[in-house]
Amino acid sequence: MYPGRLDDKGRVKLPTAFQQFFTALPEKKLFVTSLDRRIAQIYPMPVWRQNEKFFDAYRDDPKVARNVAFNAADLGAETEMDSQGRILFSPELRRELGIENQAVRLFAYRGRIEVLSEKIYEERKHQASQAPADDVAKLEAAGLN
Repeated sequence: MYPGRLDDKGRVKLPTAFQQFFTALPEKKLFVTSLDRRIAQIYPMPVWRQNEKFFDAYRDDPKVARNVAFNAADLGAETEMDSQGRILFSPELRRELGIENQAVRLFAYRGRIEVLSEKIYEERKHQASQAPADDVAKLEAAGLN
């Protein structure tokens, strides 16, 4: 978990570890969006393309896939990390999530970076601290090392 801040131009500077990860990728384009209109995600384009294929193939509840894909398209934009390690967020995404010129938290998870507002970070922190020992025990029983 890394602290960050969206600057007045809507860019967030990535920590060095994230910069190195994105620089090492063969494809430099990224997709920045929100699936749930609460938390932003930064995806390498190959990962995002896998998600698009998933939406197309998901048959359990096509309406859910269509809604999530709509949110992603409505708020999303392709971008690239600049030479100073910054990533631009669209004005629509910044406004929707209330993160314009605000502090955020950056969290690498499942091939993407989640960008949480301070409010969402505090909610998630509270939720994760309810029964951490039970959560760990359950995951260890399922194979977590």
